[in-house]
Amino acid sequence: MGRKGWLSGFRDATLFKVLYGWGLRRQEACRLEVIDFTVNAAAAELGNFGMLSVRYGKAARGSTPRRRNVCTVMAWAAEAVDEWVTDIRPCYGAERLGTLWPTERGSRISLRYVNVRFAAYRDALGLPAELGPHCLRHAYVTHLIEDGFDPLFVQQQVGHSWASTTALYTGVSNDYKNRMVRAALERAFGPSYEARTP
Repeated sequence: MGRKGWLSGFRDATLFKVLYGWGLRRQEACRLEVIDFTVNAAAAELGNFGMLSVRYGKAARGSTPRRRNVCTVMAWAAEAVDEWVTDIRPCYGAERLGTLWPTERGSRISLRYVNVRFAAYRDALGLPAELGPHCLRHAYVTHLIEDGFDPLFVQQQVGHSWASTTALYTGVSNDYKNRMVRAALERAFGPSYEARTP
């Protein structure tokens, strides 16, 4: 802290943690207000920032934005938001503003800002140029599936109407595929042949 740019850097880091930690779209994250976070009785261990009400989800043609509630399954994400809201965000003098991501001029960050900042960090790290902020949402879906979360739960978390859309987001690793094949074979044929040999 105290170095030039630390405040916006902290905001960016927390923003990208939120994009991944709740599987949000850029628009959903940009429009967040502090009051969108609530306590979920089923996940009280996540504190005041475990549950998030998305009020500006992607709208179907001709309809209003879809709303949904998303509970993070990553305690570190809730802790990051808690630290941001409690300790860092007040440095913007943003107490009177509802926006979760205030700018130095007192407005809210834009979609363009998210794209530009993500590209700057991506390029600084030498990551492939085709990666964009939406890849965090794809990674979220993939990691939840690989960690054994129910596909319907994942679908509801990201606000997809169809399971086929969620499936398009999933790019599981070869290791995961091999574990799933092994589990299916063991269900079908019992313990593996190697385990049965003396």
